[in-house]
Amino acid sequence: MAHRLINFQQSEEWTAYVHRSVNYDFYHTWHYHSLEKGGEPFLFVYEEDDVFIALPLLKRKITNSNFFDLTSVYGYAGPISNKEFKSVDTRILENFKNCFLDFMSTGKYICAFSRLNPFADQKVLMEKIGGICNNGKTVYIDLSIPIEQQRSCYEKRLGKDIRHLRRISYSICEAVSSDEIKMFTDMYNENMLRLGAESRYFHDEEYFIKLIKSEDSDCKLVVIYDGEKMICGAVITCSGNIIRSHLSATATAYVNQSPSKLLTDEISVIGRKLGKRYFHLGGGVAGHEDSLFKFKAAFSPLFLEDITWKFVSDMFVYEDLVKSCKDNINTDYFPLYRSAAS
Repeated sequence: MAHRLINFQQSEEWTAYVHRSVNYDFYHTWHYHSLEKGGEPFLFVYEEDDVFIALPLLKRKITNSNFFDLTSVYGYAGPISNKEFKSVDTRILENFKNCFLDFMSTGKYICAFSRLNPFADQKVLMEKIGGICNNGKTVYIDLSIPIEQQRSCYEKRLGKDIRHLRRISYSICEAVSSDEIKMFTDMYNENMLRLGAESRYFHDEEYFIKLIKSEDSDCKLVVIYDGEKMICGAVITCSGNIIRSHLSATATAYVNQSPSKLLTDEISVIGRKLGKRYFHLGGGVAGHEDSLFKFKAAFSPLFLEDITWKFVSDMFVYEDLVKSCKDNINTDYFPLYRSAAS
C-alpha cells in the first residue's frame, strides 16, 4: 500500500493528476495552491490497480511541539480520483484509509481538516476515515433552466431590487488591467476591514494579479462601475460545469445600494454564456444561516449539504495541545488549539 507525495516544486506532476481526475475543481489546482501562504502544499497520492486517489493538503508546524497538522486551502477541495468514488472497489477505499492513517502516524500529524466539495461524492471515501461533519447548507442556482424561470425563484424583494439596479446607469464589465486589479484589491481589503475579517482573508495586489492573469487558472474579475468609480466586484472561478464567486467586495459608500445583488444576477448570465450548469453561491460564515446565507438563499431554493472533514488521528496529543491553550477557545473552530490565533 504505497503512496507518494507530490510537493510544491512538482507542478507538472500535480497538474497531471488533477487533469486526469473526474471531478476536479479550481481549488485542487497547483496554481491555486501556489498562492497559499498558510502552510506547505502537497498532494497525497495513493494508487492501486487502475485507480488513483489524490488529496491536496497543507502541512503546518504546531508551535512549541514536534508535531504537525494538516489543513486545506480556502474553498472546496477534498479528495479527487480518476474514478467516481462510488464506483471504486471498497477494498481500495479501505486500503487508501489504512495508508493515509499510517502516513499521519509516522509523520506526527495530529489532525486534518478539509472542506469537501458539495458537487462531488467525496463523502463515500472520507467517511471511511471518520471525522465527517455537517456544516449546514450551501446554495446553488441551476443554470440549465430558462433564465426567466431562474429569476422567478428569486425572493420578491430581491427581484425588484435587481430590476431597479439594472435601470441605473451602472456598467458591468470584465476587468483586466493592472490598474483595475489594484482598485479591486483596495476595495476588497477595505471590505474585509469593515467586516472585521481574520488576517488570512486579506490579500495584496500581487495575489490578485497571479490569480486573475495566470494562464493556468480560469478566473475572471467582473466589476460594476458608477461612472469611473468601481463600486462592486468579484473574482469568479470556472471549473467543469460550475461557476463560482470566489472573492467579492462592495465599496463602503455603496453598501446600502447593494450592487452585489446585480453582480450576482450578472454572474449567472456569464455562467450561461460559458455553458456552465451550476452557479455555486456557497453558504454562511462557518456554516451558519446568518445574513450572508440569507442573502444567497434569496437567489435560489436549491441547497446541497456543506460537509467538512475534521479528523483527529492522535486524540491524546490533541487534548494535551488544547489544554495548553491559555486563551479563550472558540468551540466552533478546528483544531481547537489554533482557535485563539485565528
